[in-house]
Amino acid sequence: MSETDELWERLEGYVGKPMGPPSVAPDPVNVPMIRHWVDAFDDRNPVYLDEEAAASSRFDGIVAPPAMLQAWGMPRPKIEGIAERGGKPDEMAFDNPLMALDEAGYVGTLATNSELEFERYLRPGDLLQLSIEVESISPRKTTSLGQGYFVTWVTTYTAGDGEVVGRQLFRVFKFDPSTIDPSRLGGGA
Repeated sequence: MSETDELWERLEGYVGKPMGPPSVAPDPVNVPMIRHWVDAFDDRNPVYLDEEAAASSRFDGIVAPPAMLQAWGMPRPKIEGIAERGGKPDEMAFDNPLMALDEAGYVGTLATNSELEFERYLRPGDLLQLSIEVESISPRKTTSLGQGYFVTWVTTYTAGDGEVVGRQLFRVFKFDPSTIDPSRLGGGA
């Protein structure tokens, strides 16, 4: 069996398993961060910041923009050593397919797509818990970036007593930059 097949077998073993231990968002949902978000995106929906308008809406109070879901769970990055970690915000100590691919020389990472699903709007004070599970890993593909694997995971966001408030599917292409075929550059991935 070839080395690639052995790597593929190892990668398949991650499907359906956690990417790491569950985590808790660094901060609860809060109005100052909502304000920063709506200012950055020039989103003037009054249910995000206007207490009176939000209280008279179907939400009966201020809610966070749904697209902020991922932002609430992002860990604070450790800036020192970030370049040596390939841009990762923190050390990854949990065995997962991204680490396995890095170790096998697939050190390039390209985010390809993300899908958000919302069960309910978040409110100030909600403190999110996150659990991440590997959904799928493609067979090895050859693209203009080189050879690699598409890795897809799903983050489930819960609040309070475990109520699911949303999910995010996230997919990256982990590739080996040394396998780039110069004749394919300029084409699509």
